[in-house]
Amino acid sequence: VATPDCYRSVANQFGVGKSTVEIVLMQVCKAINRILLRRTVTPGNMQDIVAGFEQMGFPNCGGAIDGTHIPILAPPHLASEYINRKGYFSMVLQALVDHRGRFIDINAGWPGKVHDARIFRNTALFRKMQSGTSF
Repeated sequence: VATPDCYRSVANQFGVGKSTVEIVLMQVCKAINRILLRRTVTPGNMQDIVAGFEQMGFPNCGGAIDGTHIPILAPPHLASEYINRKGYFSMVLQALVDHRGRFIDINAGWPGKVHDARIFRNTALFRKMQSGTSF
């Protein structure tokens, strides 16, 4: 997953078929989402987080949020949607961290052309905040 190799190149390196690489990659990604993501991205205790930010001089703060662009190769379809304001192809990762810098919410996969505010408005975190079930 971390290399820019194509499926065919990986298949040749391991002596398996291209479709096998595709299947294994999907299984690994699903396992990461199902098992590892829950261990690394946790909501935490909101009272502790707000108190931690207050000690740092940020009263009534429940997290620090920002987005970053992850460079990608030009996709074969809708490539213009993935060109960000700096002129390269990317996908956006938006993350919320607690007072210790630990991830408490992430959202990834939006095309680079999409504005941070639009991404935030379409997250589960925003819906929870609007309904009053977060913080």
